[in-house]
Amino acid sequence: MKTNLTRYKKIRKFIFKVFAHLILWDIIFLLPILRIFRKKPLERWKKITKEYRNLAIELGGVLIKLGQFLSIRVDILPLEITKELADLQDEVPPESLEKILLQVENDFKKPISKIFEWFSDTPLGSASLAQVHAAKLKTGEDVVVKILRPGIDVVVETDLASIGLALKWLKLYKPVSKRVDLDWLEEEFSKVTRNELVVDKEAKNAERFANDFQDVSYVYIPKIFLEYCGNRTLTMENVNYIKMGDLKKISSVGISGAQIADKLHDIYMKQIFETNFVHVDPHPGNLFIKPLPTEEEIAKGIIDFRPNDNVPYSKDRPFRIVFVDFGMVAEIPERLRTSIREFAIGIGTRDAHKIVQSYVKGGVLAKGADLIRLEEAHESLFDRFWGIRMGDLKGKGLNEAFAFINEFWDLVYDIPFQFQADMLFIMRAVGILSGMATNLDPNFDPFAKAIPFAEKFAKEDFQQNWQGILQEGYRFGHLLLKFPNHIESILSQTQQGKLNIQMSLAPDSRKHIQKIESGLARLGWMILTSATLVSGVQLYNANPNLIMSKIFFIMSALSFLIGIRKK
Repeated sequence: MKTNLTRYKKIRKFIFKVFAHLILWDIIFLLPILRIFRKKPLERWKKITKEYRNLAIELGGVLIKLGQFLSIRVDILPLEITKELADLQDEVPPESLEKILLQVENDFKKPISKIFEWFSDTPLGSASLAQVHAAKLKTGEDVVVKILRPGIDVVVETDLASIGLALKWLKLYKPVSKRVDLDWLEEEFSKVTRNELVVDKEAKNAERFANDFQDVSYVYIPKIFLEYCGNRTLTMENVNYIKMGDLKKISSVGISGAQIADKLHDIYMKQIFETNFVHVDPHPGNLFIKPLPTEEEIAKGIIDFRPNDNVPYSKDRPFRIVFVDFGMVAEIPERLRTSIREFAIGIGTRDAHKIVQSYVKGGVLAKGADLIRLEEAHESLFDRFWGIRMGDLKGKGLNEAFAFINEFWDLVYDIPFQFQADMLFIMRAVGILSGMATNLDPNFDPFAKAIPFAEKFAKEDFQQNWQGILQEGYRFGHLLLKFPNHIESILSQTQQGKLNIQMSLAPDSRKHIQKIESGLARLGWMILTSATLVSGVQLYNANPNLIMSKIFFIMSALSFLIGIRKK
């Protein structure tokens, strides 16, 4: 596929800068002695975030989508960072009207006046891959027309090539490359992103989503007018109601952010655990709130509100959540469906053992992972975070997170997970959902919301597997009856001096000892790195032209590279 070389070089330059920044300030300057020279992380990353925002606005494309994802992670990222990226929701410069009209006319092989009764000169929204214009059909319906940006194919292929380069560099970092199949991740990400450029797939996705939620009264999917869709044009019902991120407007009509957060959570639980078909791009630009008339308003003859209507305030006004843009969807594979239901039951019942077993069944654990240690870690997570509201995660939650990392540093260092690419988009959607729920309701409690689903899934699993559960109970009872005989045999052998106990170092223990040895070796090289770097800096400050300072810098770089490769 064609790529834009100039665009590619700009993105590559930025990626290189970020990697260099990360290595210098967050690896090298975390070493003893050098740590005192380390600049504050927030100010450094705020500056990089601003540079990324400017680059994304300039270039658009996939860079915007990544920025949109980060901009709503208010639950884990500092406000200074998310504010820098917030404008990316709406700050994408629109394409010229001339290019847009030409693209639509090429799609339908006729002038725009022969297709629509009316077509707006000004776009309703301008996104990274497409922009939307209001229009009216010849039959009188108000619609919005989504048109892919001209030349977007080249932009997407260039961005995917740039992301591929970043992943290639990331392969050099073993803690990540041994846990994530980066080649598979690149392939899956590329496939999902390219699917956004196939309009007929988006129409089919919307139809399936509408069927999945046809019995859920608070979900609304706009009608797609297939006869007005082309290769690069999608025409659907106008649902330009209140944007999900417009909290002031939502409040002004009498709708509670907490109610929206609850319903949004339930919608995604249904997608992940029941329909297994997930809308994975739920940023605020793709979600609207449709106010509904109250009983009193219906009695007065108001049966519906149109997009952009001035809706009066009414306490506890009913509403629907409107989904648009079904270009990015993910289907949970059969092999993972049982394990994620078991995970949900484990969360809702605070059962660390069940959660770890769900990891085993799902195949997301690395070979040789310490299951007992993982259970201990999950017990600690429940003790530390259960009941903490989403809005408190950056306060009390952050302190608890640091304490947890200190307690389970061996697990954090080892990272015993191997993430599967087809679940990363689901994780991305859950991350976005977490940020939106926090924004809508700082008191949102995800653990409490998980309990009803856990109870429901546990009841269903019991009804489906009651025979297997009874068989397990029978086997356990049979073993229990034999237990006294086994104890008597062991005691008899002990009295006769015939009991032999064999002891050996467990594989996991050997692995931890090997890690300590390699860690000590790395520590030695890092100390040498620090010493040579400090010496080089001092000599350079005394005389920038001194050859010895350059020799010390080279020695520092070599010792650092040798140190990080020590296993």
